[in-house]
Amino acid sequence: MVRQLSFTTLCFFINIYLIKAMPKKILITRVIPNIAYELLTEAGFEVIVWQGDEPMNQRKLIEQAKSVNALLSLGSNNLNQIFFDECAHLDVIAQFAVGYDNIDVTAATDAGIPVSNTPDVLSEATADVAFGLMIAVSRKMFYLHKTIGQGQWKKFEPLKNLGIELSGKTLGIFGMGRIGMVMAQRCQGAYKMNVIYHNRSRNEEAENLFGARYVSFEELLSESDVLSVHSVLSAETRGIFNKESFSKMKRNAIFINTSRGGVHNEEDLTEALRTKTIWGTGLDVTNPEPMLPSNPLLSMPNAAVLPHIGSATEEARYGMARLAAENIIEFYTHGKMITCVNPEALSILKDK
Repeated sequence: MVRQLSFTTLCFFINIYLIKAMPKKILITRVIPNIAYELLTEAGFEVIVWQGDEPMNQRKLIEQAKSVNALLSLGSNNLNQIFFDECAHLDVIAQFAVGYDNIDVTAATDAGIPVSNTPDVLSEATADVAFGLMIAVSRKMFYLHKTIGQGQWKKFEPLKNLGIELSGKTLGIFGMGRIGMVMAQRCQGAYKMNVIYHNRSRNEEAENLFGARYVSFEELLSESDVLSVHSVLSAETRGIFNKESFSKMKRNAIFINTSRGGVHNEEDLTEALRTKTIWGTGLDVTNPEPMLPSNPLLSMPNAAVLPHIGSATEEARYGMARLAAENIIEFYTHGKMITCVNPEALSILKDK
């Protein structure tokens, strides 16, 4: 016997069907390479792009997010517990970055919102910056370039402006992930550097490819001629490179950070350079960001600082935009993501 539906019940199910069939709205929180917009619109999504020159403050972001189903977010957006309390309706968040320390992933998971990032596509570009900073610091390139414009290049001085050579030195990697692997490859190929690393776990691939040796954090500090940071920013890594850490490094050591500025204590780093506790530093990330023009690091001979340009190549940013969009499409199409950082959220059933 076929049960007949009442008119009210039928209308209810029709409305549910129409709601489900409506195009999902995606908010992109800054202007990024157009490939993201193209892929999402071709897949049938309604895409809204924030056109402002500056990132939205949290209140504005929450206001905008309340009218959409998904977010393609940049690292400058603060997605904390307050955000998720008010935007728990979101289906998914795709981060336009490899790092996601701006997102309270636990709060996102509790809300049943999967979060993705964009690894791999920026590894080459970021490793290039780390490699370039290492060379620039070893020869004081940034500082000496500025002295030319200041009229200080007068004559040849045999004992002035001396740098240090990198060939055969020991490279220490803090965080032997994708970017750290490329950095190790660069340094070993160009300078035949020995590679040591410290990770939460062993990286057998790095050991097999580069003969990399897993060491304790203390050994990393004491043995590295160049110490390059490629870790995530977490409770464990925040401020781990501080006065105590720098005091255990070699006096001719170079400290490179292209990960997150919060990993190092900038005042302690500045003091370590001033007292010649270490040789120099190359930074693509600072603490805080952006760095003030009056920061003493900018005038030090043994420091080279860049404005967080690790992924700033046409190829990397295009790849990041594509992967972020593909993560959203994959979620709505197959219920999964290509690079999900909290896969447990995918298994949480929610009626949104």
